[in-house]
Amino acid sequence: MPNSPRRGALRLTAGTALICTFALTGCGRGGDTAATGSAAPVDTSPATGSVDVWAAQGDADVLDKVIKPFKADNPDVKVNFTLIPNAEYYTKLQSAIAAGKGPDVAQFFPESQAQFLDPSILRPVPDGLVDQGSFFKSLWDAGVVKNVAYTVPWYAYTYALVYRSDLADKAGVKAPATWKDTVPFFEALEGAGAGHGLGADNGWDIFNGQDVAMYAWQAGGSLVSSDGKWNLNTPEMADAIKYNASFFTSGAADTSTPTFLDAQPYFTSGRTAAMITGPWGIGQLDKAAGKNGWTTSHVATAPLPAGESSSASFSAGGSWGVLADSDNADASWKLVRHLAEPSTQVAQYKAYSSLPAVISAWDDPVIADQPLLDAFFTQMTKTRAFPQVSTWQQVATRLGKEIEAVAKGTESAQKAAANVQAYADSVGTGAE
Repeated sequence: MPNSPRRGALRLTAGTALICTFALTGCGRGGDTAATGSAAPVDTSPATGSVDVWAAQGDADVLDKVIKPFKADNPDVKVNFTLIPNAEYYTKLQSAIAAGKGPDVAQFFPESQAQFLDPSILRPVPDGLVDQGSFFKSLWDAGVVKNVAYTVPWYAYTYALVYRSDLADKAGVKAPATWKDTVPFFEALEGAGAGHGLGADNGWDIFNGQDVAMYAWQAGGSLVSSDGKWNLNTPEMADAIKYNASFFTSGAADTSTPTFLDAQPYFTSGRTAAMITGPWGIGQLDKAAGKNGWTTSHVATAPLPAGESSSASFSAGGSWGVLADSDNADASWKLVRHLAEPSTQVAQYKAYSSLPAVISAWDDPVIADQPLLDAFFTQMTKTRAFPQVSTWQQVATRLGKEIEAVAKGTESAQKAAANVQAYADSVGTGAE
């Protein structure tokens, strides 16, 4: 799986750059060029001119190779890529947009792009450019504000349960289907020889906050009410925080280890026996174990256990948008359309293991014949988009901080939920 801007590299991106957002509305090379509401269709004639593309290092590293068919079909267009380190990406993009020096096309992250979804910043996706029904719904929804789509999904990921199948077989247990089965499952893995049943990332930051938001959905809660206000001080959020804390208070997980970078070595050595994580980690396990084929004989995946309401997870990945003041919007949208084609997304998987945002691309044998990816596909069909409000990253970070105290037994789940609600009310939703 890819070394993408996820929990490791994205920890810096989201935790540093994304939180430090500022008002971009009205910024750009020319306010009168900002698209509003809808956009004219893009034709099928060859693209021409120059297109400047900015993207974060990681999945985009292979784009020059992946778009060779586009270049062959459009010989009169020049695509210029600028790859920026993840930790700096959004900060530099925001600054460039504010200075009127942004690219034509920019990469975004569906889980953290809300602050850009505005007609003064991005052009609406042209009518008929792509079939929105071809994508995982939550990924498409992540780019929609007031019924206007601003981004097109590119690659996808979500969380599933990754566990030591050899230890589960030894213990005679199957992957948990519900919350109440989860800690006993981890404890059974410990009984089969693991140091801890779960290797839980303990950055106590935005990513832990995202995890608990996911559990709140599973409990039947919502993060934002129907009238657009924060809805965090609820029984469902308290249940989610308790569920997360139960991993630690039961002893199935350790509040101090492993760190993110230790996750794979701990897992392969047996110091831990399960991870709630994205698909990228699977591809690193053979290397961590020091043996080719180790993963095939030692690892299984499963969808997340269900709470009272569902087994919902969050959708994340990469997406593309065209800047409102692009000098070559026609060629830019033609490039985005190419990147959204199933064959292109399969090529991206072959080149970098980026999982497709287009559902039909998962039918290609190169992906379909990977049994450990089945759980991630199942989970992608049960994903939801994070709130499309510009302060979500700040609120998720605060939530991550609060749940540390609960996991360590120094604060109640109810108090943590109340504290997060108070903080969220203080920063608002960024809505006008």
